[in-house]
Amino acid sequence: MGLPEPRPGLVIRYDYLWTHEAAAGRPQGKDRPTCLVAATDALVRPRHVVLLPITHTPPSGDTIEIPAKVKQAIGLDDDASWVIVSEHNIDEWPNGGLSPVPGKPNTFSYGFIPPGLFAKIKASFLALARAKKSNPVRR
Repeated sequence: MGLPEPRPGLVIRYDYLWTHEAAAGRPQGKDRPTCLVAATDALVRPRHVVLLPITHTPPSGDTIEIPAKVKQAIGLDDDASWVIVSEHNIDEWPNGGLSPVPGKPNTFSYGFIPPGLFAKIKASFLALARAKKSNPVRR
């Protein structure tokens, strides 16, 4: 299947590095689903993407819950999950942090967050980013 085109709303498997891990000097994180929230133009090299982590850990900050129907539609597990909008990774595309979806060799994406939910995620992320309350990790 190969690497997908990096489009907003795409959920990929990526070794997301939390801000506290980066501050401690860790070079990489744990493979997890992440929501691609933005990408530079395809003609720009290197191309960069902005990725938000998806976690099972109950929220303690700025998050958007992913409804069970959405999780089922894109192939995520049944446990409750949230998109964290208060921190993000900025990385080149493609990059070594991409990994295949478990049980699906050569498939690097789960699918897309529906437009209405993605609009909510993007608006929350942008509001925090403008207020300098979304912490980036540049990879």
